[in-house]
Amino acid sequence: MPNRKQILPYHGTKEQEQELLQFIAAHRETPGAAMPVLQKVQEIFGYLPEEALIVVATELDIPLSELYGVASFYAQFSLVPKGEHRISLCLGTACYVKGSADILAKLEETLQIKSGEVTPDGKFSIDACRCIGACGLAPVMMIDDDVYGQLTPDQIPAILAKY
Repeated sequence: MPNRKQILPYHGTKEQEQELLQFIAAHRETPGAAMPVLQKVQEIFGYLPEEALIVVATELDIPLSELYGVASFYAQFSLVPKGEHRISLCLGTACYVKGSADILAKLEETLQIKSGEVTPDGKFSIDACRCIGACGLAPVMMIDDDVYGQLTPDQIPAILAKY
């Protein structure tokens, strides 16, 4: 497994590209248009693919480096694709003390990816976070909108099998 983050090939459709171009056209003259346009890109694609950023830079006549600066500054943006099912595992104090590091190790072993990566089939991505806000259920993770608490590593394969 390579040390760098795994990136899936871009799979944008003509319909997605059209939706983006229409949004850009409607907001091109708006001061500070880059931010709402990047939000739209993320909404359409689920992340900010390089191909879409090139379109935005060209259409708004903004240097690509400036868009990357905005995208990397704000936590709401992701420059890497997310899986169809997004796993968020809490590594905050309460969860960590109760074994969330072992849960993360089991997730990474089972899915054969590291935190911040997506499985080759695009089905799962793992993101470690600092708090989910369910400390009483520690250790806790979310898959999409489903919350799983008081986890043990041996529960992980059965939970993933549901998806």
